[in-house]
Amino acid sequence: MGILLFIVFGLVVGFLARAIMPGTQSMGLIATALLGVAGSFVGGFLVALVTQNRVTDLNTAGVIGSIVGALLLLFLVGRFGGRRAIV
Repeated sequence: MGILLFIVFGLVVGFLARAIMPGTQSMGLIATALLGVAGSFVGGFLVALVTQNRVTDLNTAGVIGSIVGALLLLFLVGRFGGRRAIV
């Protein structure tokens, strides 16, 4: 059940990151979920560097860090991804 909740959490984080980031991102549900999951790992790692929390802990700093991580990944893909579409 933990993996399913992590994927759903990644989907929510991916949707929030896409809503915050200006512009149009043409991504499907799977790509959005993968963006959110990867952003959760990046954000969780950055929060773990600053605080005493583990990467997999669920807390307010981790949720905000997950969104920031997803925004960072979305920016990097948009900036360095070239002209190919995000699928």
